[in-house]
Amino acid sequence: MHIDLNRQRKAITTAMDYAVPEAFRADADDLLEIYREDSIGLSVLLEFYSYLPEAQEDWIREMRLVNRHQGIFLLAVRTHRNRYLYLVSSEGIEFQGSLDDGFLSEELIDYFGYENVEAFSAACAPFDRLPLYEPLQFDAETCPACHAATGEYHELGCPVEICPWCGGQLINCDCRFEKMGLDALTTEAQLVEFEILLEERGRIPYSQEQRPSFADEGPGVLFD
Repeated sequence: MHIDLNRQRKAITTAMDYAVPEAFRADADDLLEIYREDSIGLSVLLEFYSYLPEAQEDWIREMRLVNRHQGIFLLAVRTHRNRYLYLVSSEGIEFQGSLDDGFLSEELIDYFGYENVEAFSAACAPFDRLPLYEPLQFDAETCPACHAATGEYHELGCPVEICPWCGGQLINCDCRFEKMGLDALTTEAQLVEFEILLEERGRIPYSQEQRPSFADEGPGVLFD
């Protein structure tokens, strides 16, 4: 999904006009500048300022990385009033409530590899030990298209993924059609079958050597 970053920034600025107290506007603008080219960070800022969780004026002071897996990020923001959790990918964003409540759904507990809710809460404390979320365009360990980390498989359809048969760009070579005996992959079942073939052959996970010289917003996933 292509994201118009300029349009996103303008929408954030407009929302901030109503959300951020005047005394803190310069600080809020500074944080926006840090993430001005990062679609993940901008998504969090837009979601927060468009739907203020406490329905009161507030502003984001910092954004920290709680966990990430296969292009899906669990981010925590510290505001003037509270700390909140967001689940975000290049396909969308979901508000997960207050971090201080110490709650995360069982599905997400399993997805991110925590033993239980208590282990999740312990991993988030103290808050200042969580790493600051850095803009992805500066992170060579992250695929610029699907946001897979080094060693993780790309999201199927990512333009950066390398074909394990011919070594070319997987979305542009003909190997998928040749291996499936088809002229096109048009159904979910065909995509699932092709993914199985990829895994049997040996999918090539992301490494920084694959990183193109430009950042391209590619497909991502949203955890339902």
